Amino acid sequence: MAVTMTEAAASHVRSFLENRGTGLGLRLGVRTSGCSGLAYVMEFVDEKNIDDEVFDIDGINIVIDAKSVVYLQGTELDYVKEGLNEGFKFSNPNANGECGCGESFTV
Repeated sequence: MAVTMTEAAASHVRSFLENRGTGLGLRLGVRTSGCSGLAYVMEFVDEKNIDDEVFDIDGINIVIDAKSVVYLQGTELDYVKEGLNEGFKFSNPNANGECGCGESFTV
């Protein structure tokens, strides 16, 4: 499996999808951006593209395009609270470094 999720992340994703009411699942991917070269993408997805892979994680469809699978292999998605901030956190074993703001990474 390319990606795993903690229970906290699965709970939040499930809640977002239920509130949305429609759609196939959640798209995870990477795009060229930021100081370090690659940035994570998370968005709702309504239909599968021809090059997408769909993974069922705890009953949640996670959709990843073929190009992103290589960069996300082994990644764990978590939902964390740090002080007043909370949000999704990617623990990616393929990342060699991150920019100072944490928005982009390099492999």
